[in-house]
Amino acid sequence: MRRPDAFYRLYERRLASRLDPQRLPRHVGVLVDGNRRWARAFGATTQEGHQAGAERILDFIGWCEDVGVPVVTLYMLSTENLSRPAEELAPLLEIIMTTAERLAQPHEGRAPVRVQPVGAVDLLPERMARCLAEVAERTADNEGVHVNVAVGYGGRLEIVDAVRELLREADDAGRTAGQVAAELTVDQISARLYTRGQPDPDLVIRTSGEQRLSGFLTWQSAYSEFYFCEAMWPDFRRTDFLRALRDYGQRQRRFGA
Repeated sequence: MRRPDAFYRLYERRLASRLDPQRLPRHVGVLVDGNRRWARAFGATTQEGHQAGAERILDFIGWCEDVGVPVVTLYMLSTENLSRPAEELAPLLEIIMTTAERLAQPHEGRAPVRVQPVGAVDLLPERMARCLAEVAERTADNEGVHVNVAVGYGGRLEIVDAVRELLREADDAGRTAGQVAAELTVDQISARLYTRGQPDPDLVIRTSGEQRLSGFLTWQSAYSEFYFCEAMWPDFRRTDFLRALRDYGQRQRRFGA
């Protein structure tokens, strides 16, 4: 009898071989959801659930490199999450910092990734903000997968920050609010988002069976394709990822038309 793991390896190879390289997303956004529910289901602690989710992130970035997805955004901590009880938040922040450090480390056989924090850095604890800034600086010139770590992130706040930056620049240049309003374009907002200079996400994946965006990449995902998966994030397998890519490749994108 064929072992289940051997079956999955065969199935994965078949899925991967049938992907059209011309129809792969350039940017995948992921809501890494379900760590706490996964922990409850297995009688584990919340911290153990987040740690299991962190291990899956490292796997996931490798899968993206394998198939040729160049940009990934991981929704790891929302602005709302920052108000969680200290006994839950503190271990989660430690896990996120450790994960960012591990992503920045060389991995045998893989191109070094670029890690970029995206979010309201001023809302983060000083130690965490400093850690993420150091990782970003250290990996800025790496040519592997570009990994956006969305921490202290809120989609509405991102748009507010972009408009605030635009207005400050206009004020410094001596321009009035009326002049700014008369000339305002979509591209001007896009050029001031946390992900400025990057392609918008072609595909957004959410695990755990929830079917909402929860403020993730609110502006950038206007024309994204969405894929909702029942698996909790720690249980998300390479097979699930390849299925998401297969599904994406079969869709006809309309970009609002």
